[in-house]
Amino acid sequence: MVFIVGIIVSFILYIAIGAILSKNVKNTEDFYISGRSGSTLMVTGTLVASFLSTVSFMGEAGFSYEGYPIPLLILVIFNASGYIFGVFLFGRYLRRSKSLTVPEYFGNRFNSRKVRLIAAITTVIGIAAYLVAVTQGSSLLLSEIFNIPYAIAIVIMCIVFASFTVMSGAKGVMVNDTIMFFLFSLAAYVSFPFIIKATGGFPDAIMKAANNVEKPNIFSWHGVTGSGAYMGSPTDVLIWAVIMGLVWGSVVAISPWQSSRYLMAKNEHVAIRSGVWATISIFTIYIFLHSSMAMINNVNSSIYPTEKVFIWAAMHLVPSWLGVIIVSGIMAAALSSCATFLQLIGSSIANDIIQPFSKKKYSDQKLLSFSRISMIIVTVSVLIIGVWQPPSVMWIGYFAATLFAASWGPVAFSSVFSKTVTSLGAFWSIIAGFLGVIAGEAIGILIKLPIYLHPVIIGFILSSITLYVVSKFGVITEEEVSYQRMLHQQPMEENEKQEMAITKRYPTYLIISGIVVVIITFVFYYWPISHA
Repeated sequence: MVFIVGIIVSFILYIAIGAILSKNVKNTEDFYISGRSGSTLMVTGTLVASFLSTVSFMGEAGFSYEGYPIPLLILVIFNASGYIFGVFLFGRYLRRSKSLTVPEYFGNRFNSRKVRLIAAITTVIGIAAYLVAVTQGSSLLLSEIFNIPYAIAIVIMCIVFASFTVMSGAKGVMVNDTIMFFLFSLAAYVSFPFIIKATGGFPDAIMKAANNVEKPNIFSWHGVTGSGAYMGSPTDVLIWAVIMGLVWGSVVAISPWQSSRYLMAKNEHVAIRSGVWATISIFTIYIFLHSSMAMINNVNSSIYPTEKVFIWAAMHLVPSWLGVIIVSGIMAAALSSCATFLQLIGSSIANDIIQPFSKKKYSDQKLLSFSRISMIIVTVSVLIIGVWQPPSVMWIGYFAATLFAASWGPVAFSSVFSKTVTSLGAFWSIIAGFLGVIAGEAIGILIKLPIYLHPVIIGFILSSITLYVVSKFGVITEEEVSYQRMLHQQPMEENEKQEMAITKRYPTYLIISGIVVVIITFVFYYWPISHA
């Protein structure tokens, strides 16, 4: 009963915040990017919250419990680094563009409505697929906690995240994301010592997990071996972790639900600082969360479906007050991603599909109406698909992410630094990458592809080749040259010296965090495993 009360209270809080902040939404800039008012804390919160979801706290948690915590942490090394590369190589330039959405940026950069349209279409399709996965995961959780049918749970979830998002747009999403960020971070950090204690104590819990007979080598660099090893040979697992790490690093750097968060920052310094803090947050959350999931095998190695492992721990291994925080934190991670995805879809439909191709110029209020109506239609569609399609939380999320890594990656970075890329090349590059991933997935159903022919690699190669070849036949306009030149003009704040002095401290923070991570890894991994 205490879990139900905690979730209901959190739902009411999020909806109330959305209702209150809706009164401050005056125009599309408020609704799409929160009036460019985001502080370092707020932008960090929405970056991490929109990234971590049920894919992380359920799908990936189950993956670690099944026997692959270390490959997942190897993946995260590349993954989290995407924030640093992303903000320096794309995010800060995106913010300089003063665009309201990422597809709008692409359209303006290449002086092309076609590029803007194809970017918007891939945004809607890709994010909608991810939204389905996250909604399904959160609905499974709600169904488990409330002991209600899955169909009813998914209806409740859709009503909750759609309500505050439709009302307040980016303003409500950013504030709620920050609250949710603190909640699920607390759940990951505080649960770690309790799970260690409940599964054998330190260092026995880690040593016992390392010697688990049912899941041998669970704490090895390649993950579990034996009959339960479904990821292939150790080499295959390592290659997979590196490839998916690079993919997710690209997703973190350029995907619309991540890079668009920099558009909310009140200045470029805030964007850079947020990227650093997001990197540190992802590293530490993953280390504590996924190492503890593997240790749960010491007391129960037969949790099914494995996506429920963190929920099971909340109900059986930790005090009730912490269990409420964990369950509410997982739900918060899901809601934050759902709200961000829904807000981006509504923004792109109105701002990048309806407005540019309409014969008349719509007012801000009309565009806000289009956005809200689009969000409601998308929510209903997600509800129908979520009930009809069996849940696959982790793998649908991974598929949706690869779409952006392959189709947007080459174009995004080239749009900033290349002087030879044309709008024609960008248009067909996005299409080639998008279709390449889908074709690779389809082929993978028929025949088993080697790991080095992962669909995202096929898509990325096709996208890159297409961008290079087709750009040879296009023409670069003066508008494109001028726009790119503008992107490389660093904005100067009124208090630039003070802002720069603060920002210069952040490399030191990153170095200190790296040292802390190494110490944590030595104490809670290397030392116990070496004695196992």
